[in-house]
Amino acid sequence: MSSGSRSSSRNGSSANMASTWSTRENKLFEEALAYYGEGTPDRWHKVSRAMGGSKTADEVRRHYEVLEHDVGLIESGRLPFPKYNTQGAWN
Repeated sequence: MSSGSRSSSRNGSSANMASTWSTRENKLFEEALAYYGEGTPDRWHKVSRAMGGSKTADEVRRHYEVLEHDVGLIESGRLPFPKYNTQGAWN
C-alpha cells in the first residue's frame, strides 16, 4: 500500500478525488480485505465496519479500485515497484 498520509494512486488522477488514509486505516483495510474476500455479500460495508466506520463503504470501494489500478500498472511494467520504508512498518 501507499504512504500513511494519503491514498495510493501514483498516477495523479485518482489521488485528487481520494480521501486521506492513515497508516492504521490502511492496515485495517488490508486485514478486512483478507477477511472479507471477493464474493462476500455487502463486502464494502463489512470492510467499512471492520475499520471502525472511519471510512464509508463508498470510500473503501474507491480505495480498493485505486489499489487495483496501481497493481495493474506495476504488473504491466508501466509503474515501478514502490520502495517502502519497512523499518517498523508492522509494529
